[in-house]
Amino acid sequence: MLEQELRYTVAGMSCGHCEAAVTEQVERVAGVEAVEVDLGSKRVVVRGAELSDEVIRRAIRAAGYEAALG
Repeated sequence: MLEQELRYTVAGMSCGHCEAAVTEQVERVAGVEAVEVDLGSKRVVVRGAELSDEVIRRAIRAAGYEAALG
């Protein structure tokens, strides 16, 4: 399987709790192998196989944030 990489901007993140909440929710998504959160740039990078943008956005919403691709 080819590894994919999806990048999101998540504007509401501002602290370690935000980072942990987003990471925890996204790591639960099937196919996700790695999640990198950068609070400074408000970026989340997700790597894995057969990733679903819709499911990852739903996971970020479950953590309390809205995500935009990019």
